[in-house]
Amino acid sequence: MQPEEPPAAAQSLQLARRDSDGWCWLLKRPCALTPRQCGLAFVVACAMSLLVALSFWVAGIGWVLPFAVLELSALAVALLWYGRHALDRELLVLQGGRLCLECEQGGHIERREWPAVWVRVESPAQGERWLELRAGAERFWVGRWATPAQRQQLAHELRWALAHAAR
Repeated sequence: MQPEEPPAAAQSLQLARRDSDGWCWLLKRPCALTPRQCGLAFVVACAMSLLVALSFWVAGIGWVLPFAVLELSALAVALLWYGRHALDRELLVLQGGRLCLECEQGGHIERREWPAVWVRVESPAQGERWLELRAGAERFWVGRWATPAQRQQLAHELRWALAHAAR
């Protein structure tokens, strides 16, 4: 059975993706490199830096090598942090009258779920980095990696989808 086509009002949905029986929003950290590409870049940087440091060492200037090792150690720490957070994301799924929020940050996944009729969307104030969602007394924030315009769009889309999920 094909999912019902969204009404004309839903045609303005830009961030939402329709799946078999619901709506899905995926907000990801904007990263230029995947963890694998990051590792490859580190190997290339190590090879180049150590090649230069070793050539200085062979020429009798041995103090360059410890600085190269120190530099590569600092780069390793920075790239490990980057790689750990490159796949951070927020996933919202509205399905079967329930809103599920799954946040992954640094490999740690937190999942929450509420009845859609409980959820209220608070528009982000000017300059806010978050979109606030409320379910009863509980508050939660999404849109960390979205632009201000995307947060406004997400608020609009979530309100529309939550209103139609209650039907």
